[in-house]
Amino acid sequence: MKTLKTLLLTLATLCMGTLAFAQTPEEILDKMDEAMAASETKGLYMVVDLKIPLIGTTPTTFYMLGEKCRMETKILKTRLIEWSDGKTNWEYDGSKNEITITNEDPSTPSDAEENVEMFDGIRDGYDVEIQKETPQEWYLRCKKSKDNSDEDSPKKMDLVVSKATYMPVSLKTTVSGITVTIHDMRLGVSEKDVTFRIEDFPGAKVVDKR
Repeated sequence: MKTLKTLLLTLATLCMGTLAFAQTPEEILDKMDEAMAASETKGLYMVVDLKIPLIGTTPTTFYMLGEKCRMETKILKTRLIEWSDGKTNWEYDGSKNEITITNEDPSTPSDAEENVEMFDGIRDGYDVEIQKETPQEWYLRCKKSKDNSDEDSPKKMDLVVSKATYMPVSLKTTVSGITVTIHDMRLGVSEKDVTFRIEDFPGAKVVDKR
């Protein structure tokens, strides 16, 4: 009987621990928002893959810190880099070895801001359920709510959240036939990562359109 009692107590303890760890989609999203809020001071790095039919997948890396942002991609072997500080935009075209400088339009959100906004809109515009979970991650299916009147919102998104950090592991959706996957998100970006320096491009032609 003593052995049985010990076994029952052990099982009860394990069950209580499991229940304490179990969380609703809303609670997971709350803690994800808290984790991502740290990016305002620490900065945020992420990779965005665009899978385009008949063309393939194009990865783009983003570095964001405050109002500053750097975006780097490669299209048909051409390296493209873009920097912004909220007022000025620098764009490097590797095929021409040319840098174009323009004034930033504050009314137009950057690609980086639009990608981050996909996470911001989950709570209000989607019905979220946990599809499965592993010891490391939650897998959430986000379906567009009936009262979501934003025509640009995807019909569904698949979100994976880390149990260790509550940071998003990945977000996958389809927009206008293009599969968008955001992954490798992490906190921690330096000023060097997001600051344009002309000395890094010796010999490049500069076209100032400001």
